[in-house]
Amino acid sequence: MSKRFRVAVVDDHPVFRRGVSETFDEADDFEVIAEGASASDAVNIARDRRPDIYLLDISMPGDGITAAKEIVALRPEAIVVLLTIREELSVVQAALAAGAQGYILKGIDGNELLDAVRKAATGRRYVSPELAARLLSDLGATASPSDGKEAQLTEREKEIVALLGLGKSNREIAERLGLSENTIKHYMTPILQKMGARNRTEIALMTKTTKT
Repeated sequence: MSKRFRVAVVDDHPVFRRGVSETFDEADDFEVIAEGASASDAVNIARDRRPDIYLLDISMPGDGITAAKEIVALRPEAIVVLLTIREELSVVQAALAAGAQGYILKGIDGNELLDAVRKAATGRRYVSPELAARLLSDLGATASPSDGKEAQLTEREKEIVALLGLGKSNREIAERLGLSENTIKHYMTPILQKMGARNRTEIALMTKTTKT
């Protein structure tokens, strides 16, 4: 039997929260173990219940991005996904920088939501497609092959960046290159610094931009 992910749903709108919880409870690979309505609820759930996945509203009391940052600091292995109506790219970037694994616009249907969270649960960042396209365009306006950022990378770092551009997780990259997952994690800090990126999603988007 495949793993059942333990889920917390934190949103200050009870009807929406209940709908999301029911969607996940009806899926064989998820189990909702906690609900909350604020950032403090989310952090307390992380401490007391230790779910695998946290679905957080950005605009709830206490701020969802703040909660995401605290949860990731408390439990680095946590998978945090933000559900929101906020479409500003600055907010998307702040959420990813805080450690969110997913950024999903409300209005998505139930099956699409489940599939998006499944992708996040396997280590792949997920951003709603319309926002991802805008992020790519925004980065394209500020980053280009002439920046020479990839020229600063070692051959091994270039291999890792290429695989990041394909959406591969650390585990998948490690398996492809015959390295340990911890080794890949150690490579990430210098890659981020050399590429001038804040997170792996920006690296992936930069890579796609330079190939178009």
